[in-house]
Amino acid sequence: MSSKHLQIGGSHYKNKDIQPWDLMEDWFTHDEFMAYLRGNVIKYIARYKEKNGEQDLHKARHYLDKMIDTMRGDTNGR
Repeated sequence: MSSKHLQIGGSHYKNKDIQPWDLMEDWFTHDEFMAYLRGNVIKYIARYKEKNGEQDLHKARHYLDKMIDTMRGDTNGR
């Protein structure tokens, strides 16, 4: 499953016509978008013990998967 079709912790993004990170990927430069993704990986790893535990680790992995998809040029599902 591509990172596009996975959501951790609810359906609040799946119900939108366009996912926010798809919009950011279109509007940001490649480097800006990769920095956004990297920042979210750091955020979820940094807070997992104090906030949502394992769920935050899954969210970090989701952003890592999106980084890998982006690096590979994989726009499957966009």
